[in-house]
Amino acid sequence: MKMPAVNECQVDACAYNAEHICHALAITVGNSHHAECETFFKVDVKGGDPAATGRVGACKMSDCQHNVQYECQASGIVVGYAQKDIDCLTYAPA
Repeated sequence: MKMPAVNECQVDACAYNAEHICHALAITVGNSHHAECETFFKVDVKGGDPAATGRVGACKMSDCQHNVQYECQASGIVVGYAQKDIDCLTYAPA
């Protein structure tokens, strides 16, 4: 199974974001409250692999229509702001 790509990240402050491209090798989505990007963190220095496009490694949102056994089956996702939270905007409750 190929992990879905993070097609866009709208969170410029993230350490893994460069020009709206996620450079984390894999992100984790979800907690007990919402489809949060748990890989997000803010520091002054950018990180990740500049040649890589981020992928969804795990998704804890079992109620999402794209989730099968905690693996995302969407063709790709967008990460951005849902109010003040940094979430998977592709999340769709089943």
